[in-house]
Amino acid sequence: MKVHHLNCGTMRPAGGKLIDGEPGLLRRAELVAHCLLIETGDSLVLVDTGFGTQAVARPREWLGGFFLAAVGARLEAAETAVAQIKALGLDPADVRHVIATHLDVDHAGGLADFPNAVVHVRAEEQRSATAPANAAEKNRYRAAQFAHRPLWSTYEETGEPWFGFDAVRALKGLPEEILLVPLPGHTRGHAGVAVDTGDGWLLHAGDAYFFHGQLDPVAPHCPPGLTAFQTLVQTVRGPRLENLARLHELARTHRDDVTVFSAHSPVELAAVRRKSPGTE
Repeated sequence: MKVHHLNCGTMRPAGGKLIDGEPGLLRRAELVAHCLLIETGDSLVLVDTGFGTQAVARPREWLGGFFLAAVGARLEAAETAVAQIKALGLDPADVRHVIATHLDVDHAGGLADFPNAVVHVRAEEQRSATAPANAAEKNRYRAAQFAHRPLWSTYEETGEPWFGFDAVRALKGLPEEILLVPLPGHTRGHAGVAVDTGDGWLLHAGDAYFFHGQLDPVAPHCPPGLTAFQTLVQTVRGPRLENLARLHELARTHRDDVTVFSAHSPVELAAVRRKSPGTE
């Protein structure tokens, strides 16, 4: 399988060093929406979708005013998954599967661009997004992003162990080299997506963490602004911290076998584009 690493939504929140750890407080930080495009041989698979084309056309309706103001979203047609797939010489109509780490606006915004794709997601996440049980869930997800009635394929927590993580499921209709790894915390139904490239595993950890330094094997660290943000947007604190610790241990002890990265770190996106064997 060939894996392409895409940035499907640049974000420029205020805070500079407090957010991305780089020098300067009076500038805007930079975050990305790291998505995967996987060529399986007979179809294309997307892991997360970024903002999507409708975010460019009608940003307030699609992403929400609070999100736009908070993250400083940079909305460019060239960064949409559709545009990047075309730029690779591929056909967006060949995207037959989308795997969602979760359904927050910056991860599910492009679902409507692939209306005929099966959307693989944890059952609890799909329930939270489409039938919110409380005000927090109602405010978190954007109903407009699901109005086209996605073709859901949902998964409960059953499956086989993978590098010490429980409840991993092979995904229906997809190669056994692609797995869903439950990582609740950021949302109740949050998950990572593991891909066996043949030269090692990739683990897209979604929003289980945000900053590359959080997986530092010697001195884990995160800028204070981003630490506060992760706490603010978490759904269940205990599982989030537990899964962060487990990811840190996985990255420390299996670095030759598994490349772990989060959804929003530009440092990790650049690194995996340079170094991940068998990927682009």
